[in-house]
Amino acid sequence: MDILEAFGNEIRLRRTNLGLSQEELAYLCDLHRTYIGSIERGERNVSLQNISTIAKALKCSSSELLLCLDRM
Repeated sequence: MDILEAFGNEIRLRRTNLGLSQEELAYLCDLHRTYIGSIERGERNVSLQNISTIAKALKCSSSELLLCLDRM
């Protein structure tokens, strides 16, 4: 698994744990649903700004999201 896949899996896990659909998360982040899907599939190299936005929507810190990379 590469870094983008690991990050995408972390986003998906946290999103589903909150009971959010990709569409709902996208709405909370003011991003497009297909963008969220491409992050979760490990197809996007996400900017720091979007990591921060997604973290807030997932009710965690950016650093918490990035901890998944330490488990690789």
